[in-house]
Amino acid sequence: MRLHTHTWGEGDRLAVLIHGIMADHRTWRRVGPALADRGYRVIAVDLRGHGASGRGPYGPELFADDVVETLPRGAELAIGHSLGGLTLALAVDRLEPRRAVYSDPAWHLASPEPGFGPEVLAGFKSAPRERIRAMNPRWEEADVDVEAATLAVWDEATALGLAPLLGRDLLPAAPAVPSLVQLADPSFLIPPERAALLAERGFEVRSVAGAGHTIHRDDFEGFMASLEGWI
Repeated sequence: MRLHTHTWGEGDRLAVLIHGIMADHRTWRRVGPALADRGYRVIAVDLRGHGASGRGPYGPELFADDVVETLPRGAELAIGHSLGGLTLALAVDRLEPRRAVYSDPAWHLASPEPGFGPEVLAGFKSAPRERIRAMNPRWEEADVDVEAATLAVWDEATALGLAPLLGRDLLPAAPAVPSLVQLADPSFLIPPERAALLAERGFEVRSVAGAGHTIHRDDFEGFMASLEGWI
């Protein structure tokens, strides 16, 4: 599936951005322009079932195939958040970016934790603004607006497509390209013992102190600072 994309900047270097579950390219509203200011042309996708992209069957391999179908190979930088991090890991050997950043990637979905099962995620489709704001107290009001807008066009069946992954170890055996794993503090997806394992496997691992799962919206300055040396 060819995905809907949004582009910031006209720089000589290319960066690609892959969002997480329930979001779309608008989640990168501050990251895209910031990278463009650093000389990148930035392309962000809407995964299938999200934003303006098409609908269809859902699963990580399909998300990855779509990204490969849509994005240019050989980008200077690729960043994937949460489900986007899993998608990037499954596509990275075909996308062949020079560097990859996995922002709190969904590489281990514990069998089901209270409040984070696929059905509960699907239920966020109807979350009112007050709930979005209460769950994300550090977000700017503009991010609450974006989340409400993206939920309105999100196909919640994408969350149910994650059910086969529950309890599976999805950590890559090794980085396909030089790779940074950027973690929330704490991360409910990558606990300390798994972070240590990733470091042993050759990933650089950095945490953003006090940041929640959506690091780039919870602490934009901390998100960008943690990318120094990678962008």
